[in-house]
Amino acid sequence: MTSLTRISLNPHSPAARADLADVDSLHKTLMRLAPNLNGPTPRAAAGMLFRTEPGPDPTLLVQTAHTPDLTALPTDYGTARTLDLTPLLSSLTPGRTVHYRITAAPTVALSAGNPTRHPVTGKRRGKITHLTGDDAVTWWQRRATAVGLEPVTVSSLPRPFPRARIARSAPYFKLTQFDGYARITDTGLVTHALKNGIGRAKSYGAGLLSLAPA
Repeated sequence: MTSLTRISLNPHSPAARADLADVDSLHKTLMRLAPNLNGPTPRAAAGMLFRTEPGPDPTLLVQTAHTPDLTALPTDYGTARTLDLTPLLSSLTPGRTVHYRITAAPTVALSAGNPTRHPVTGKRRGKITHLTGDDAVTWWQRRATAVGLEPVTVSSLPRPFPRARIARSAPYFKLTQFDGYARITDTGLVTHALKNGIGRAKSYGAGLLSLAPA
């Protein structure tokens, strides 16, 4: 059962304030909601996707492949409500118009002039370049089409990538929130994108696609 949990954060909670200021800390807190998972990709195994919602009241949306263990949240962290997404997934049909929202990390791999080839594929390794503005919108339109959505309208808004400490080895992403209306063209592709996310930085608050009836 794919679940979506909305957490209204307590602004007076030290743990909540710390998580809002540091996406690494937030990721660690939210992973406590998932069952104990072993393996190289525990986030993917848990189906964990999340994002912070803009607005005056701090809010988190957290999606998991199973019902989350809300008792694992820090004391006084906030109030949470979990919904089963099965009815939404069952309602997706080709031609239906929906409202979408996603905070994503638009990137492109530029390989020109890179002398290093992948040891398995033999392809030249591309340098990851972050996209913003119109380039980010073009990226989203292309990705949306690839996951079974035909964008009708698109608005974009830069979103923060909060870090308490910036280590040289830590990845950094420029996030953009996309909102608008789209028509569903392929139910299977859209369902896969909803469950697995879109793009990079899924461990850092990107990739969670939300749909609602238009």
